[in-house]
Amino acid sequence: MKDENFLKANNARSLWHPMTAPADSLKNAPTIVTGAHGVRIRDIDGHEVVDAVGGLWNVNLGYSCQPIKDAIAAQLDALPYYSIFRGTSNDKVIELAEDLRTFFAPDGLTRAFFTSGGSDSVETALRLARQYHKIRGEAGRTKFLSLKKGYHGTHMGGASVNGNANFRSAYEPLLPGCFHIPAPYTYRNPFNETDPVRLAQLCLQALEDEIGFQGAATIAAFIMEPVLGAGGVIPPHPSFMPGVEKLCRKHGILLIADEVITAFGRTGAWTGSRLWGVKPDFSCCAKAITNAYFPFGAVMIAEQVAEVFETDDTGKAAIGHGYTYSGHPVGAAAALVTLAETQRLKVNENAAARGAELHAGLLKLKEKHSAIGDVRGGHGLMHAVELVSDRATKSAPDKATPGKVQKAAYEAGAMIRVSGPNIILSPPLILTPADVQEIVKAVDAGLSAL
Repeated sequence: MKDENFLKANNARSLWHPMTAPADSLKNAPTIVTGAHGVRIRDIDGHEVVDAVGGLWNVNLGYSCQPIKDAIAAQLDALPYYSIFRGTSNDKVIELAEDLRTFFAPDGLTRAFFTSGGSDSVETALRLARQYHKIRGEAGRTKFLSLKKGYHGTHMGGASVNGNANFRSAYEPLLPGCFHIPAPYTYRNPFNETDPVRLAQLCLQALEDEIGFQGAATIAAFIMEPVLGAGGVIPPHPSFMPGVEKLCRKHGILLIADEVITAFGRTGAWTGSRLWGVKPDFSCCAKAITNAYFPFGAVMIAEQVAEVFETDDTGKAAIGHGYTYSGHPVGAAAALVTLAETQRLKVNENAAARGAELHAGLLKLKEKHSAIGDVRGGHGLMHAVELVSDRATKSAPDKATPGKVQKAAYEAGAMIRVSGPNIILSPPLILTPADVQEIVKAVDAGLSAL
């Protein structure tokens, strides 16, 4: 292994980092993480902190889940890889599909299409949605609707339905036929509406208006996160997603739930769709499906959609889509054990309890620090603190402000994430009450450094 001086000096020499400018990596040395255990990470200088980011929303069971590591090692010995393209399969992926069918049964989802990660899962759902309508003789249904502030990965299709210009403008023109409606974001919305019930209805009216304007017969699917994540942790009112589902059913539009973040307990429910009592047509999964120990994803498919594909005899249902690593046996082995451990530990219940404690702590910080404009969360371990320079005008802070908070919070004991003016918190779901207090104290220290 190269020594720490080599690693620090050469981080940006041959490496480009995702989600930042290469020049920024050259100017500002990143935190080089070299070890982790439980819910804590350790950097190259030996500084250890609580990981309040949970990797990237995905290390739900922490960094020391030995059964998953053992399953990966055993599978590498037994069968390190084989394709599941037409004509071949493997034992682990068949077992996993059955276990996922059981897990997602309350959501009405009964088939799995495996991918390499979240962006792949979104791309898959978008493609299958268009194909579904073609099989049924409605080839004109090609458009997609989604929410502003929504995040759906970085592939061309996902970027096209993304509702944040940061992931779009540098890569335009994107996929045609993608349209966005306002998100039920009470702190900032075009209606200046702060009542969540009223705002949900206004956004639903905007959706119905857009359906009418585009023509329902031209729309393939509506895609949304049950709780918007990377866009700033925006939980909709409980009436919103059921209202979306009702409009989709009324107009023959498929509903895609992007559960890449929200599946497997993060919201305090086993899935985000289940949190709101919704049964989508597709559900995009990844991240926590293997506890981040192996790149893996899945699209779960509703029975009524599967039936259209499986009963077709015209050839239109032949799926001309997939990935080299779809159904990777090592990933499937990891996912099998992850799913079992996730349920055994009842992490959804712990996420709900610890999430309530963390939310209460952040609300207290809002009383103390005028730099906090809004605190969002309240559903499991998904939280955001939106920083402002002035509460009365809700004006954005100086661009350097979130970074200052992040640096000071890290020094005080917690890794937090900056996304625009937002501090994002998405810690592992095995968090303890003591861990929660460490995170709150660190965020407090970060804000006190301003």
